[in-house]
Amino acid sequence: MQIMLALVTAAALAGGGALAVDAARESAPLVRIDYLTEQSQLAPKRLVIAIDLSKSNPLIDNPAFAQKVAARVADEVRGLGFASEVHVRTFGNYDATSNNFHYDAVLSVRDRPDAVAADIGKLIAGTPMLVSSGKWRAQGRTNILAFLDNVSQSIGCSGLPTTVILASDGIEDSEYARLDHPDAHLPSPDGRPFAGCAELQILGLGEGTGSPSETVRLRGEWARWSHEAGFAGFQGLNDW
Repeated sequence: MQIMLALVTAAALAGGGALAVDAARESAPLVRIDYLTEQSQLAPKRLVIAIDLSKSNPLIDNPAFAQKVAARVADEVRGLGFASEVHVRTFGNYDATSNNFHYDAVLSVRDRPDAVAADIGKLIAGTPMLVSSGKWRAQGRTNILAFLDNVSQSIGCSGLPTTVILASDGIEDSEYARLDHPDAHLPSPDGRPFAGCAELQILGLGEGTGSPSETVRLRGEWARWSHEAGFAGFQGLNDW
């Protein structure tokens, strides 16, 4: 089911003011002529943003950290040009009902980068409230690899330079690996499902472990996996 991001964010965070937020998008807003010129000079890209709702991820209950992640992701969206794609998903458990939120947009005069960036920033910053209110459910497993497999099949890397951003601690907890164990390793990917993709980013890598050495270990695991999977680059950030 396609969900309007502004409507859902406002409904979840502010209640009855939802329709007013959505109505602001009904007509194309006035924009500066030089803004349109600037946008025409930016090559379209694809950005996949995924919010980890597993219980191990501090994003779901730490408003200050959620705000920090939100600001960085919003900056990424704000820097996109018209005709760029933005996709937002949640992940955690591996089933068909736990993560039914999704948002997909092609940036344009109607869905401007700055407006979409603001909405996505509000959504990520509001994740702790969405979880505490029960509108989003904290989940018991962290299926990062399975989620990425679904992304490679449903969205992929063809046609546009593609970056995948995971708002996650990067601690895979699934039948593939239990990365909270110090001797655990990510399995090698099946082929190169992300061949042609520009970058994998994990924002909050190792957050909550309180261990710099664990963050380094996790970064090494994901750097290896992302290279084998076909990503041209990898960033695993605990802080920024």
